[in-house]
Amino acid sequence: MTDGPQSRRSAGELEAQVLAALWAAGRPLTPQDVQSALGDGLARTTIATILGRLHDKGTVERTKAGRAFAYTPTVEDQAGLAARRMRSELDRGDRSTVLARFVSDLSAEDERLLRQLLGENE
Repeated sequence: MTDGPQSRRSAGELEAQVLAALWAAGRPLTPQDVQSALGDGLARTTIATILGRLHDKGTVERTKAGRAFAYTPTVEDQAGLAARRMRSELDRGDRSTVLARFVSDLSAEDERLLRQLLGENE
């Protein structure tokens, strides 16, 4: 038995697809442009809603393009997005506790890499 004609996306998957389309384009895109780039039958209104949410989060900026908006990512890639999310989480709670728990869960290799990166910034 199937879940229907289209299975449900996981949380954030559509946002990630929209951002990937914006990064790939390398220029501002309207919701219609993103819809064309994704090509998987999503409604333009769905794309516009996702772009609006990304704008509210500060992940994209928008400029007027005729009667619509054109959207540009404010982060340059997936790594930049992950770093922004990490900073956001740090801003929400006890920074010391959050960082301590994060570091305690690192693999030995990731801990070595973090120490190396921190040493470069001294």
